[in-house]
Amino acid sequence: MIEARHERAPGDRPSREMNDAAPSEFLVYTIGLVVAALLTATSFWAANTTALWPGGVFLGLSVLAIAQMGVHLVFFLHVTSGPESTNNVLALAFGVLIVFVVITGTIWIVADMNANMVMPSSLSASMSMKH
Repeated sequence: MIEARHERAPGDRPSREMNDAAPSEFLVYTIGLVVAALLTATSFWAANTTALWPGGVFLGLSVLAIAQMGVHLVFFLHVTSGPESTNNVLALAFGVLIVFVVITGTIWIVADMNANMVMPSSLSASMSMKH
């Protein structure tokens, strides 16, 4: 007999015809939990060690954070590139867009307020003479 092999992503839910050969959901969640715990422990190690170059700690933590997000998306939220996951990917992209707009807008507003709240030099000089 010819065995049907189907390739799928780690967090992808199996279809009906793949259900027999697919790993259990418990196994998928357990693998995700172990990988997430390892990434978390590595982040704590990277933040508290002197073995790394101090300037590279921020970059290392950023990479570990992005990897952690990827693990959560694939193993726990089951966001994959399959056709049945299109709505999830679009919702995720929209959420990322909204977060980007809010953060960028906040930085822009705070920077503009900071630029407009600068005390004139003549006023600051007269205030420093009184003390």
